[in-house]
Amino acid sequence: MVPGRLATAFEAKPNNLLVAGRRDCYIPTSSSSASHKPLPHAIKTHHQEQAHTLSQSSVEFALHRCLEAVYINTPCSMALLIKPSGNHSATKKKPSLPPRDLLFLLVVVAGRKKVSIGCVASSSSARSETPSSSSGGADVSPAMAAAATHVKAVATIKVTVGGFLSSLRPSRAIDDLKDLIGRSLYLELEKPTLRSYAHKVAVNDDEVTYEADFDVPADFGDVGAVLVTNEHYFTEMFLENIKLSSDDSSSSDDVSATAAPVLDIRCNSWVQPNSGDGNGNGDEPGKRVFFANKYPLCARYRAFGTKWAAPLVPAAATGTNGAAGSADQTPAGLVSYRKKDLEEKRGNGHGERKSTDRIYDYDTYDDLGDPDANPDKARPVLGGSKQFPYPRRCRTGRPMSTKYPDTETRKGSNYVPRDEAFSEVKQLQFSVTTLQQVLHAAVPAVQSTLINPNLEFPSFFVIDKLFEDGVKLPKAEDLGFLRSALPRLLQTLRDSPGDQVLLFDLPANVKKDKFGWMRDEEFARETLAGINPYAIELEFPLKSKLDPAVYGPAESAITAEVLERQMGHVMTVAQAMKQKRLFMLDFHDLFLPYVHKIRALKNTTMYGSRTIFFLCDDGTLRLLAIELTRPASPTQLQWRRVFTSSTDTTESWLWRMAKAHVRAHDSGHHELVSHWLRTHCAVEPYIIAANRQLSEMHPIYQLLHPHFRYTMEINALARSALINAGGIIELSFSPQKYSMEISSVAYDKLWNFDTEALPADLIRRGMAVEDPNAEHGLRLTIKDYPFANDGLLIWDAIKGWVKAYVARFYPDAGSVAGDVELQKFWNDVRTVGHADKKDASGWPALDSPESLSHALTTIIWVASAHHAAVNFGQYDFGGYFPNRPSIARTNMPVEEPMDAAAYAAFLDNPDQALRECFPSQVQATLVMAVLDLLSTHSPDEEYLGGPETAPWNDDGEVRAAYGKFNARLKEIEGIIDGRNTDRKLKNRCGAGILPYELMKPFSQPGVTGKGIPNSTSI
Repeated sequence: MVPGRLATAFEAKPNNLLVAGRRDCYIPTSSSSASHKPLPHAIKTHHQEQAHTLSQSSVEFALHRCLEAVYINTPCSMALLIKPSGNHSATKKKPSLPPRDLLFLLVVVAGRKKVSIGCVASSSSARSETPSSSSGGADVSPAMAAAATHVKAVATIKVTVGGFLSSLRPSRAIDDLKDLIGRSLYLELEKPTLRSYAHKVAVNDDEVTYEADFDVPADFGDVGAVLVTNEHYFTEMFLENIKLSSDDSSSSDDVSATAAPVLDIRCNSWVQPNSGDGNGNGDEPGKRVFFANKYPLCARYRAFGTKWAAPLVPAAATGTNGAAGSADQTPAGLVSYRKKDLEEKRGNGHGERKSTDRIYDYDTYDDLGDPDANPDKARPVLGGSKQFPYPRRCRTGRPMSTKYPDTETRKGSNYVPRDEAFSEVKQLQFSVTTLQQVLHAAVPAVQSTLINPNLEFPSFFVIDKLFEDGVKLPKAEDLGFLRSALPRLLQTLRDSPGDQVLLFDLPANVKKDKFGWMRDEEFARETLAGINPYAIELEFPLKSKLDPAVYGPAESAITAEVLERQMGHVMTVAQAMKQKRLFMLDFHDLFLPYVHKIRALKNTTMYGSRTIFFLCDDGTLRLLAIELTRPASPTQLQWRRVFTSSTDTTESWLWRMAKAHVRAHDSGHHELVSHWLRTHCAVEPYIIAANRQLSEMHPIYQLLHPHFRYTMEINALARSALINAGGIIELSFSPQKYSMEISSVAYDKLWNFDTEALPADLIRRGMAVEDPNAEHGLRLTIKDYPFANDGLLIWDAIKGWVKAYVARFYPDAGSVAGDVELQKFWNDVRTVGHADKKDASGWPALDSPESLSHALTTIIWVASAHHAAVNFGQYDFGGYFPNRPSIARTNMPVEEPMDAAAYAAFLDNPDQALRECFPSQVQATLVMAVLDLLSTHSPDEEYLGGPETAPWNDDGEVRAAYGKFNARLKEIEGIIDGRNTDRKLKNRCGAGILPYELMKPFSQPGVTGKGIPNSTSI
């Protein structure tokens, strides 16, 4: 029973709720259409048309000061009525609040979402002729109503953890009130003509569906875009899609009964709440435009629904061959929206970015150091100089350091545009997995008692225990420096029991052959079928390009005599070179200039190295020799020595240690160059340029967008904890504080856009030659090269899909050259995103469908298959760290001038000397944990050619081409499976050999050693 003066109103209308915001308004909570009585004057109301924003302090004030609160249950919800009693103490001072902030009615409806939507006609004439409407549905005149088409818009909003948590805030009440009255999801078919508030029709576990109805006049024109306004005041929402259909007979309460959509717009974007700060000119923060993916489908024609329309803009009228999707081909009704959306995404280059922004701008890598925290963490700026050229990253706008004005401060998290952030599924998986892996790393840190964090493993038996027996989970107070290094992840340990057992999963290669890491054959095989297949090359004669006056003789110390002896004198070096049988891992010129700088650091060392292989008749590689070089210094002469396998015990142990050094070099090259630089780092400028210069309705934006998913977020995380000063790379890899400088050197000396294409990369390294009669147009130098063989299948599949897509939109060279947005995008990539290489060779001119297809194929290859090849096998090959140590910590015991004590200790216990050279317990397990994390597929992974990213427009040719792409990738999976069981292919099939599956397109979640995600997503 409702007390006092409120009883009459609520007893008269028990199925209605009061609303704060309209003087004479009740909100029906049932289908009753009876008239409503005026709002009782005992309830104070605001004199405004709409319920207005309430601050959190206002809500708290109302709740605190009221003396009467009455809960009223209705058939659909619950309302909380708050009425001042008039007997506040006169001696108490009230908070200073604007009169409009007083709250007298709160509606509590947990977990609801709200938005507003509208559609834009493609022609400006249609817009001007359509009458306006401001009611819940679109109003039209009686004459027009007869010819109008009833259109239903169905919007799907994803239920998010953020939305659930936000329901706990007091300020959520006003949002839920608006949802209850149906004024939260606002749709416009054309500003300001066709508008409609959407009403909720379905709630599932992870989705909420809203519907809005429009009566669209016959002369409205085709819907080219939908305007969506999030009428929440406090809550963002994730809009998945909007579907428009014209089936008048379907019930608005039955989403499943609607006809096939005439227009299906895939949004997958966060829409920010309307803060009420807009000026009424479409600048409201909560208003977004989502374009129909239909304009145009070729250079001269466009499609509406299922019919072809007249020419869009005659070429003769424009003087150009207007490009598909270009700005000058945009229907007149969409031009202003297209321009405004791009302007918003570019920003103005000023101010610090907020997490809710969707602004894409460039900056240098000036945020890797943290000298304000510790002067030893000062790092050079990468990018913008001849000394340290580098690709650009996304600008955050954080203030610069006052003491170090070239360095951006590291306060807060690294900004990424809102739509680039991880989904909540990905974030949850990433956080949980990260925590688990850090716990793995924490265990040996505690066992070493933290007295010496550089302590080696006491035996290989202890290393095996990480996988076999497990160890107890330490208490948080025992974690020492790891608590300060990763405080957020380790916070949950405070209440964790101390008797949990943790196990590292046994890496796949150890399951196959526990002692494979010791064999020369496996060392050689992994250069072709391992995690860094981009390093091996055909390069003879062995000659350095460095200055001999500084770094010593350019010629290698590896002589023909040494090589011929190791080849068993089956042929001469000259014959082997002629037959292309000598290959090399060349880490000489990249690392040699940094040897003395790195050696000045503690607990690490460095050499320049060359490693030579011989191609045997059965297609396998034989490891012949390793050369390690230390350049001269003011106090030391140059030292270099060649190591080979031997039956002599001492030489055999030296050989093992030399291999450990080369593996550490390969690990550094892999992580800093093949992985980080050539995928993560190089791709980010493509993402920024696409969002700055290509409208979201542009066909090339639609093609590329799936291949950019999560890349900016994972790169920001890398700058926070992986590649930053004191991060995991510096803690655990040989170059330590010089790691990113070396990556910059590699960018300067090795990176060119054209050679990022797989065929060009193979040719550059001498691993293939062009042959028009061979499959893929290439003849491989090593026939059984698993990465190249499988990779070329994937390359050709991508190429075929992209070529068909481009042909659909660009029929000739003029259509490519005349696409203004496309040319601006490419110019942005070259002159801004990769500005330090803008004058380098290798940038193609986008002047034909062929050149465009090749450039796009290269970008997609790098973001997907290249990254998969160097990422998802990291735990399989590096999880057992003796196989791929991230760091070599001690010099070779025979290095001159010889340390007599060290050499004696080596002779006495070479096993211990090797373990001391390997990473410490802390370094090894930390890297193992990170490799496990990076090798893990997320449950929401989207794979190359998968159904998640199928084209959603209604163009039959595009959909058919994508279908062929998907079918071809499934065929490739079968081809790879067949190759992995072919006993003639000894580099991928045999006793103890891990099958090569990194180029298999699809995978299940977890660490699988296969699967090619669309993007560089981890």
